[in-house]
Amino acid sequence: MQYHHAELANGLKIEAESNPSARSVAIGFWVRTGARDETDELNGVTHFLEHMIFKGSERRDAAQVNRDFDAIGSHPNAFTTEEVTVFHAAVLPDYLPQAIEILTDILRPSLRVEDFEMEKQVILEEIAMYNDQPVYSAYEAAKRAFFGDHPLGRSVLGTPESIQPLTRDQMWRYFQERYVPSNITAVVAGNLDFDALRGWIEERCGGWSGGRVERVRPPLRPRDGFTTCPSATVAQEHCFAIAAGPPPELETRYSAEVLATVVGDDTGSRLYWALLDPGLAEAASMDYHEYDGVGAYYLYASGSPDRFQEILETTYATLGDLQKGGITEEELHQAKSKLSSRVVRNSERPMGRMHAIGYNRTYFDSYCTVDDELAAIDAVTVESVRQLLDQYPIHRPTVVALGPVEEVRPPQL
Repeated sequence: MQYHHAELANGLKIEAESNPSARSVAIGFWVRTGARDETDELNGVTHFLEHMIFKGSERRDAAQVNRDFDAIGSHPNAFTTEEVTVFHAAVLPDYLPQAIEILTDILRPSLRVEDFEMEKQVILEEIAMYNDQPVYSAYEAAKRAFFGDHPLGRSVLGTPESIQPLTRDQMWRYFQERYVPSNITAVVAGNLDFDALRGWIEERCGGWSGGRVERVRPPLRPRDGFTTCPSATVAQEHCFAIAAGPPPELETRYSAEVLATVVGDDTGSRLYWALLDPGLAEAASMDYHEYDGVGAYYLYASGSPDRFQEILETTYATLGDLQKGGITEEELHQAKSKLSSRVVRNSERPMGRMHAIGYNRTYFDSYCTVDDELAAIDAVTVESVRQLLDQYPIHRPTVVALGPVEEVRPPQL
């Protein structure tokens, strides 16, 4: 595999990894904008705009966009997070020029008023659908409790109160401010000719204009607390606990990933043996979330209301034991094996490599090979995880419990 990088005169960047043995190619346009870049008034506009991109351009309506993607056997999609919006597709190598043409065309959308008003109802229905899911409601409540007024506390979907009054002109101004060439990276992986790729992207994007984009990065001041959200319409009790973690730097990222795997992987983790194997909880997990300049651990547990106090006490005891004693060599080996396996398996698909390359460029402004990632995982030690725990303790998280229990007692530390 060979890495390629180029930057157009207008600031749009191209990252590519060519693999002649691949039978397909994946392309994604990474726009460095998300919920944290909005204002409270415009909360949800980024995700809404993602939907509107697929409604078409001056040359295509939504139906034509779908027909053109279908004609090349593509599987297009997009996603929005707190910090990035990605539009991607996987195709056979012969159809890469067409995929680029379609994606770059819709990335200059018309934002037709009639499409905007119709899609607004779709967004409102999506928000209502997710609000009916207790896991999502607990997650959003925990984010608000932990991040407070930090931009990362905003909902990616927005709220009915922010989406309902949103206008097409407000979205257009947001698009003009954020979808500028210097804020976009085209990431391509698989069977490709880089010189041809650069020529196609330059032809389609070289005329795009726009200035530099800044992101506000206020310091994170996590809020402590334990909040109970009673809900008579929910059968189980759901709990999210969030603790501050390291920012996504290569030196600490994989120590945090190892720690999260030891605590809350879906099999063989400490939470698995403490909560799931004995049948105490229905679900239990912990993940490390990486943001621009900020990291956090998200722990989730759910179970029967009449056993939830015991679930909570056991969870706190598990975190306390790990905070005090750290991880073992056996746990380290197991976690590193799991992480290495995931990296390798994801790398065997061009789409997996496209996402890895885009992620590393977005957060580290660097290119990492599969071997680089495996070496970073291998470099994690019991001692490096211990140092991480000392710097970012996990046993005093911000907790939100949502469900039929009217009062949950915080465990004694």
